[in-house]
Amino acid sequence: MKFDTTKDVLMKGIQDVQSAINPKTTLPILSNILLETGKDNLALTATDLDIGITSNIQVKPGTEGAITIPAKKFFDIIKELPDGGVSIAVKKNNLVHIECPSCIFKIMGLPKDEFPQLPDFKDKDSIVMQRTKLKKMIGMTSFAISRDETRYVLNGVLFVIKPSYIRMVATDGRRLAMVEEKTQAPKTQERKVIIPAKTIAELSKLLGDEGEVKMCFGNNQVLFDIGATKVVSRLIEGEFPNYEQVIPKEVKDKIGISRASFLAATKRASLFTNPDSLAVKIELSKDKMVLSKSAPYIGEAREEIAVDYKGKELAIGFNPDYLIDVLKNINDDMVNFEIADADKPGVIRIGSEYVYVVLPMQL
Repeated sequence: MKFDTTKDVLMKGIQDVQSAINPKTTLPILSNILLETGKDNLALTATDLDIGITSNIQVKPGTEGAITIPAKKFFDIIKELPDGGVSIAVKKNNLVHIECPSCIFKIMGLPKDEFPQLPDFKDKDSIVMQRTKLKKMIGMTSFAISRDETRYVLNGVLFVIKPSYIRMVATDGRRLAMVEEKTQAPKTQERKVIIPAKTIAELSKLLGDEGEVKMCFGNNQVLFDIGATKVVSRLIEGEFPNYEQVIPKEVKDKIGISRASFLAATKRASLFTNPDSLAVKIELSKDKMVLSKSAPYIGEAREEIAVDYKGKELAIGFNPDYLIDVLKNINDDMVNFEIADADKPGVIRIGSEYVYVVLPMQL
């Protein structure tokens, strides 16, 4: 096996796949990246058996073949090479030569035979959507994924696929984010699946802003085809909670508020929170919202914001991080914040496409 390329092209390929590697793996082969050359392309693949990523890059035609190379050492070598051309060749006994005009490295590889083969989705129906839309949906939900590993069904995003729409839902038990996008899907693809948080994070990095993404589902796996890059992931098995029953009915007296003002005021109030006292107090009266936080022996913050509100006076507490997360990830200049009562959840809705529910905290 032999091919020629440039440092920049090779670095991009390695960076696209290397986060699929688990540094704590007990199987040496899973610490490696698989390199496979075709006529004018190089496929780099990495996997931890839960997620696998393949990136195809263009290279100058050489000798076809395959080898696996220790991922961290390979990345470190390529990163330190001078800019310009790189030539890689596999010699006897799986010894890999990495050469550029001024230096040469030799590193031991392992044969391809031991490397796990990623599943084939060739005969599967697929759903196609714009990458920007999927990336936006991920941004509007993934922050609500639970990090509690004992509640494993919440450690991912629920995809609900119907012939006319895709819905994504994430919750950690204290907040819930749900977004829906119209699309066309084959009836055979109608399903509910939970996609792990790590896969969701990788998609967010890899999707970019142009082109389409193709999704194919197997029995317990999913493929995201992003042109030159493909992501294969296991699905989380288990029953996602009945999220629809926790979404409150729309209230009449909404709080119309500038998203930027709400976000900035919440960030400022959060400066006085600590692990023992997280809640920021929100007081509502006619056309006025006051955010405040008092921390014993530290100080206090208080800020008043003009809002459009005609409902009753009330005071309620929220974890500010849960408000900041959603306000950072929506684009509307104005938002409607709904609070039915001091012990009821806060809700942000955007049309019929998005809903965010956050539970209050005791003041």
